[in-house]
Amino acid sequence: MEEQAKIEELKNKLLEEYKIAEDAKQAEEAAKRAKTPRRTKSTDKPARAAKTSKPVQADDNEPAEIDDSPLTPKRFPAELAILPLRGVVVYPQTIVPLTVGQPRSIKLVDDGVGSNRLIALVTAHNPEQETPGPGEVYTIGTVASIQRLFRAPDGTIRMLVQGLHRIRIEKFTRKEPYLKGIVSLLPEKNEGSLETEALSRNIVSLFTRLGELIPSIPGELINSALNVDDPLQMLYTIATYIRIDLKQAQELLELDRTEDKLRKLMNLLSKELEVLELGRKIQSEAQTEMEKVQREFYLREQIKAIQRELGEGDEQIVEIEEFRRKIAESGMSDEARKEAERELDRLSKLPTAAAEYGVIRTYLDWITSLPWSKTTLDNLDIGNARRVLDEDHYGLKDIKDRILEYLAVRKLRKDRADELEKGETKDRIRREREGAILCFVGPPGVGKTSLGASIARAMGRKFIRMSLGGVRDEAEIRGFRRTYIGAMPGRLIQTLRRVETRNPIIMLDEIDKLGRDFRGDPASALLEV
Repeated sequence: MEEQAKIEELKNKLLEEYKIAEDAKQAEEAAKRAKTPRRTKSTDKPARAAKTSKPVQADDNEPAEIDDSPLTPKRFPAELAILPLRGVVVYPQTIVPLTVGQPRSIKLVDDGVGSNRLIALVTAHNPEQETPGPGEVYTIGTVASIQRLFRAPDGTIRMLVQGLHRIRIEKFTRKEPYLKGIVSLLPEKNEGSLETEALSRNIVSLFTRLGELIPSIPGELINSALNVDDPLQMLYTIATYIRIDLKQAQELLELDRTEDKLRKLMNLLSKELEVLELGRKIQSEAQTEMEKVQREFYLREQIKAIQRELGEGDEQIVEIEEFRRKIAESGMSDEARKEAERELDRLSKLPTAAAEYGVIRTYLDWITSLPWSKTTLDNLDIGNARRVLDEDHYGLKDIKDRILEYLAVRKLRKDRADELEKGETKDRIRREREGAILCFVGPPGVGKTSLGASIARAMGRKFIRMSLGGVRDEAEIRGFRRTYIGAMPGRLIQTLRRVETRNPIIMLDEIDKLGRDFRGDPASALLEV
């Protein structure tokens, strides 16, 4: 009895929620309707005629005078008006608010209120279709009674309907002015087994957890679901208030056995609960990340304020000034200086938390750490070079003669450059810097790499070896694009930074092992550098 009282209390609350005070015009219309004779419904069935001989009040503000006793085939009218629903499924033993605005639907409701207030509710296949026909609605629906209705100023009708029983549309008898058809009751198979009890308890548990994640589900509804003894009533009540796909909601209505309905609803609740818990986890992680960013920003502002009080400069300003000093002292070319200053100006306008800040900072760090003006003096003494080559290698007379010839040509060019006028010197020096590239060919272990080290020792330059064996990506030579995470310059730039001089002897070792595939041709990239 207490459970039934709670359900009735919830029902009354829902009725009060959708009650809207009528304006003066609606009150006048209601008064006019009260003066007109009440309509009665004629029927060929004596049993039903005796029940409907008493007229039903059609006032929009008054509750329906409906017999709440269960429907039976003897009391059930064979033909009912059919109201297609879009995007919603109405279940038995539930109270649902509906809004109708089409002229055919409004006439259907008016005729239903004037008779026994019973209408058949079926769902349309396509929720976007305005006026679905007989072949465009599901054949299984719910017979419902109109509990309360009122007319809105825009002409639409808002009403509360109570689902009574499942029905099947056997045949459509009329299409105009609204759908009408022969319907039959579909019994619910409730065996009351232990499986039903177990499934019901699981559903109540899942729904309780779901109510904790969805604030829009009222607490009274959760309590009523906990206290309902009828598993079908509990099932339909919960299915009305949770988010279910239209097709799955219709499948739930069409199932005959209670166990099958409970099992399907349990699966739907489990999936919805999993989605909500995952969404809550993602939201919590995002909130934590936002709080972390806000906390870091607040702490940085505090650090800046403390530094201002202590007379110390901002960390970002200090870093920018350090880069500016390095650019000025690097001795880089005018073109490189212009590019570096442009990037430094961009860096000064970005917050330290920006993603591009780290990219520009890495670029400036590389460009300022290169040995733009650091060089080693060349020792072009041919006699010293011959002595060094003989000390490091035995034999190889032809190779040593070619190396000494190369060094002699470089010495001659340098001496000639000193004798030329200033205007001609620049062109001579440019060609002297171009020089020649010596290529050592031979099997492994004959001394190709060590000959390069001997040349560097003879000239007084630094020597560094760069192995190209197995390199398949041309970006290894040219450098990676700055848009990539962890982008770095090419191997030649890395070598110059590591050797800390602008004129080292660089040995490009194992150039015959360069790969070539769909990712690029590193050998061709060597022609560029």
